[in-house]
Amino acid sequence: MDPVRNPYAPGAGQRPPELAGRDRELEMFEVVLERIARGRPERSLVLTGLRGVGKTVLLNTLRSQAIGRLWGTGKIEARPDQSLRRPVTAALHMAIRELAPRHRAPDRIDEFLGVLRAFGARSVPDNAKLRDRWNPGIDVPAARGRADSGDIEIDLVELLTDAAGIATDVGTGIALFIDEMQDVPAGDVSALCAACHELSQTGAPLVVVGAGLPHLPAVLSASKSYSERLFRYQRIDRLDRLAADRALSAPAAREGVEYEPKALDALYETSGGYPYFVQAYGKATWDHAPRNPITPGDVRVAAPDAEAELAVGFFGSRYERATPAEREYMRTMAALAEADDMDTAVATAEIAKALGRKPASLSPARDALIKKGLIYSGERGAVAFTVPHFGRYLRSQPAVDA
Repeated sequence: MDPVRNPYAPGAGQRPPELAGRDRELEMFEVVLERIARGRPERSLVLTGLRGVGKTVLLNTLRSQAIGRLWGTGKIEARPDQSLRRPVTAALHMAIRELAPRHRAPDRIDEFLGVLRAFGARSVPDNAKLRDRWNPGIDVPAARGRADSGDIEIDLVELLTDAAGIATDVGTGIALFIDEMQDVPAGDVSALCAACHELSQTGAPLVVVGAGLPHLPAVLSASKSYSERLFRYQRIDRLDRLAADRALSAPAAREGVEYEPKALDALYETSGGYPYFVQAYGKATWDHAPRNPITPGDVRVAAPDAEAELAVGFFGSRYERATPAEREYMRTMAALAEADDMDTAVATAEIAKALGRKPASLSPARDALIKKGLIYSGERGAVAFTVPHFGRYLRSQPAVDA
């Protein structure tokens, strides 16, 4: 097969050639956009799932839907220990710039930009050195008395309320997209929930669309008790068989190539239906297949190459971020897992027992792994990997780090 014509795209956040199995989520967001356009109340949206299920791809696609309806949009990627002030300032600046050409009152835009600059300026202490000061690229002077109290909860409510007012002026909405939402600092999560609560009560045309790991609902719930009712939660999971087949067959068909049915059987078994793996195994299989149609033998020949690439780029890069103590913790998790399905949680007490340690002594390693996004705690006293098939990868690694 011609590698130049290979249609598959196993990249981080890279949209696959066929976005299969996500029709329900796309239709649901279209309803959200239409309801808000008609002045109907609607909740913000939170997408959750393991690594490699396509949350970022879906987030970007939802953003494209909003842009198609002439909404103002901005996107940020949350990072641990980084305040939301700077990224939210930049994202809303982008959203307002998209709306400004259609606004009939330039003074209203400048007024909001002054508030936005004041909000962002609070991310830098007044006594900061010149090199540490941050310029958000806003030409108007900072406003006073609005979104500049220094209390992130007060300021974010005021800022998003004013941004929604600009959207109302032009008869559209604003959507703020937040990737890796579980990494938003606790105080900022509380502020974000408060702002969404205020906006939902007033019916303001601004929604937040977040994406994060499976424990994100617990993070939101810990910040505000009403968060369960504040967001519409959508779990993004592996593709079912029909969707996985379509993700492989549709791009190939556009290149005049077909799969034998048993080749699709083999690809679903090896990929587990996880979108990133579907693309990785599909790409390797295409490159190894000598002719059309693609056979199960082609899949078997290509699988080791796909697994080797995943071992370096998908699994290995994460494994290398862990300390020896953290690797020991994860290897023990993998050994205790009953299956390769990494939705399976492992009791922390069992991990401690297997290592001959007290549970409290393993808390630093566990907490560090959660902070690094390698494991998560979806239920009290248990942890699971954030990456599908990570346990299988760990069981193939040497027991002693080099």
